[in-house]
Amino acid sequence: MMSSVAEASPSTPDRQRLVLLRALLADPFTRVALILVAGFLVTAIFAPWLAPYSPVKIDVLHKLQPPSAEHWFGTDHLGRDLLSRVIYGARTALTIAMVSVAIAGAIGLLLGLIAGYGPRWLDAILVLAFDSMNSLPMIMFALAIITVLGAGTGTLIIVIAATSFPSYARLIRAQTLALKNSDYILAERLLDASAARIIFIHLLPNVAGPLIILLSMDIPVVIMVEAGLSFLGLGVRPPTPSWGSILYDGYTSIRSAPFMVIFGGLPLVLATLGFTFLGEGLRDYLDPRLQLRRPA
Repeated sequence: MMSSVAEASPSTPDRQRLVLLRALLADPFTRVALILVAGFLVTAIFAPWLAPYSPVKIDVLHKLQPPSAEHWFGTDHLGRDLLSRVIYGARTALTIAMVSVAIAGAIGLLLGLIAGYGPRWLDAILVLAFDSMNSLPMIMFALAIITVLGAGTGTLIIVIAATSFPSYARLIRAQTLALKNSDYILAERLLDASAARIIFIHLLPNVAGPLIILLSMDIPVVIMVEAGLSFLGLGVRPPTPSWGSILYDGYTSIRSAPFMVIFGGLPLVLATLGFTFLGEGLRDYLDPRLQLRRPA
């Protein structure tokens, strides 16, 4: 009986992972996306070694200098090296995006499993909570949290995670409801398997794929949200470099230094495109419905 349960449960052997990797690399858009994402990750990790100057050092005697051999991207309105601020801005954007998405994903995964596998009364309460959180406008919620906690990186992570986890929880709940009456789950129940064993051995591996797809698709969204909130003054505190604050500084000086908008906006566009195409590639090759349509 145990062998039949094991055979019925979906598996992910190494051969499937190899096929997935080859399929991902075969798509030109995904290859470009991998290069872009890898480049931004390397830039964020090694920012202290890649930045030619301190991103917060002020030199008003050389403010709004155009690109030159000394300052490749020019300087901002306070004389700070723009290339260094763009490099450190990548660290800020990716840190906030990945940490907030990871926190939201973990909370959504836990609550979604509880809602989907738990009793109906608990499911109803959690669904009501998810819907209530989804109805909150992010800007209004951000203003409320910032009023209490003050602006900053930590506050921004809390705002993004709190407004993102309900959608993840609803996805995991739907996947759990669809799986908990599957043959291999029912067989485990007949064998008096504990709820913890069923959740962690069978449900968790099978709901992880859709969650990974959604998380990867939301990273570029969070990068844009962070930039937008920082542009509005609701994000990271100055003088911490952020692509959004660089764009705002460029906007206020667009007549005298249009290069600030270009160099502040270009990495934001490239990062968004890179993570978006990578997320779409993962979706195409992890979504079972799309795998059924793919030729063998």
